[in-house]
Amino acid sequence: MKGYHSIISMYGKDRLRNAWVRKNGKLVETPMQEALDLVASKMQETITNHGKDAVSMYGSGQWTIPDGYVASKFMKGCIGTNNLEANARLCMASAVTGFMTSFGLDEPMGCYEDFDYADVFVLWGNNMAEMHPVLFSRLLDRKMKDGAQIIDFATRTTRTSKASDRSILFKPNTDLAVANAICYEIIENGWMNKSFVADHVNFLSGKTKMGYGLEDDYKFKDEPQKIDFEQYKTFLQDYTPEKVSKISGVSIKDIKYMASLYGNANTKVVSLWCMGMNQHTRGTWINNLVYNIHLLVGKISSPGNSPFSLTGQPSACGTVREVGTLTHKLPHGVVMNEEHRKFAAEIWGVPVTNIDPKPTHHTVSMFRALDRGEIKFMWIQVTNPMITMPKLNRYRDATLKEDRFIVVSDIYPTPTTEIADVILPSAMWIEREGLYGNSERRTQYFEQMVDAPGESLSDTIQIMEVAKRMGYEKQFAYKDETHIEEIYNEYRRHHAGKKHTMAPLEVLKSQPGAMWPFVEGKETKWRYNTKYDPACAAYDPNGAEDFDFYGKPEGRAIIWQRPYEPAPEEPDTDYPFWLNTGRVIEHWHTGSMTRRIPVLHKAMPQAYAEINPADAKRMGVNDGDPVRLTSRRGTIVLDAMLNGRGNPPEGMVFVPFFDEDLKINELTIDAYCPISAQPDYKKCAIKVEKV
Repeated sequence: MKGYHSIISMYGKDRLRNAWVRKNGKLVETPMQEALDLVASKMQETITNHGKDAVSMYGSGQWTIPDGYVASKFMKGCIGTNNLEANARLCMASAVTGFMTSFGLDEPMGCYEDFDYADVFVLWGNNMAEMHPVLFSRLLDRKMKDGAQIIDFATRTTRTSKASDRSILFKPNTDLAVANAICYEIIENGWMNKSFVADHVNFLSGKTKMGYGLEDDYKFKDEPQKIDFEQYKTFLQDYTPEKVSKISGVSIKDIKYMASLYGNANTKVVSLWCMGMNQHTRGTWINNLVYNIHLLVGKISSPGNSPFSLTGQPSACGTVREVGTLTHKLPHGVVMNEEHRKFAAEIWGVPVTNIDPKPTHHTVSMFRALDRGEIKFMWIQVTNPMITMPKLNRYRDATLKEDRFIVVSDIYPTPTTEIADVILPSAMWIEREGLYGNSERRTQYFEQMVDAPGESLSDTIQIMEVAKRMGYEKQFAYKDETHIEEIYNEYRRHHAGKKHTMAPLEVLKSQPGAMWPFVEGKETKWRYNTKYDPACAAYDPNGAEDFDFYGKPEGRAIIWQRPYEPAPEEPDTDYPFWLNTGRVIEHWHTGSMTRRIPVLHKAMPQAYAEINPADAKRMGVNDGDPVRLTSRRGTIVLDAMLNGRGNPPEGMVFVPFFDEDLKINELTIDAYCPISAQPDYKKCAIKVEKV
């Protein structure tokens, strides 16, 4: 429904049409060119007085590929700071590090076409019916027509649970233990694909008990150690179904059932996940563990057999992951690698010494640095961190400190524009030309259809205009009428080669996108499979399937030995409930667009606290009663919802985060996965009181 009604979001009465600058404490409407002059001069002044790492940019998975590309070129190539992050750090960073640690390359090996071949879909903490409803309709179609099974493995009952063949609930954070138990069962029952494992897999263990990133000076580096299959098998003895059932609350029968689905040699299985696994203080680990399951049975990189991380934002894959708008990334490779820096510098036309070899701050660390005063200037584009940041009170207070300068580019007023010193009006996707890249590695081109209102500009042009004002005309000497084509063609140079070639723009204009690698006029649907992937050493489209996991030096994927560890904060006597946060089908993230679509706003006008009826009865709470939720970080009052579309188990409360008037992230904890630096929005401790 968000897509169906999306065009209405262009026409909100309070649409930003002009720039605003804070003067004497008040925002004053200002000509766009004057506002851009101020942004450039303030950025330069900050660099002169405090150094290049005192400026930062925080972008978005709503950024187009050109937006993210020019941001990366400007910040890393021209200014020379790695203080560049995007909100996709909050939603898919663990998917990236999961892919990288298990396979050496990011992005799924399969595609949406896998949905047409699979016999079983296992949803790992993913309310797909509301979060990916178009894709979920394909699963339901297969279920109705062909009898495909849908297994909902989650911490609360949702619309997905009700549409599934089997709903299995687990206690928060114990998905780690259950995944290991499935691996134990696969080996114990002789279901392992021994030849696949022998030919295509190595085994590693990593550092454990590594903390949760709660300290400002927290640093982590994994310590991979080679192990063999027998050591891994011994490790799994701690994860028998009997032991794991006591930890997870999942019955022995259900653990064995899930294992049998993966273990059945005649069954094709697709695993699907999104925020439930990625927003996890052991997010990289749980991604690794699901890959372990697929690797043990050899159900990977072939039609209908795929572990598939779903991404929600339109271009969190195509922009953040492929263009490189994370502190450690470049459009090709990482800043730590000298050859990667040389490669980027040559394309960008800058000295290689401009590109700093050390990453600076991931998102949580960046906002902490802003709080401490190490960062003085932040440019936030088309995202709303004053709603989305965990432990929100600290980071909102940071932006308001006297010597901080905040620029915000957006299309509507938000809690983030409220704290801005400069507001720049942005063009929406339909008011500009650009490209996105989605979960299945599909790059899609779109044309401008209507003019942007007032003085609104695309985020690409805003960045280029500031860059030119700061003396980087040479690096951004694209022609106005062809700048998107020129930027995309330049960007393609970073990904030349059979492992990541992007389709030419004329191809993207002639069809509904194309998946990369796009080699010799053909998409690669299944990577690492010698029958489908030209990057494989033994590629033969007419031959039998075999595998080459070429992202790793030995051509082998990794099975990681990763244990179960508890969440950093669990319910106790003072705070006896779990808090779980998420989304609803009507609203897109923080609702800055969808709450301005009348039919969607009326359908879901405000956030609520979803409470188990048994808990509500004990507290004397009825449906619609106001309740106070309190954590160690904040408190909020909102209405209870009983027996709504979802139902948490006893001891859990679920709250959606779309409502800017009810900021649930004032309660959440800023703990994160040490490997991916992605925060965990699904698990912290609260108390609940009837008001």
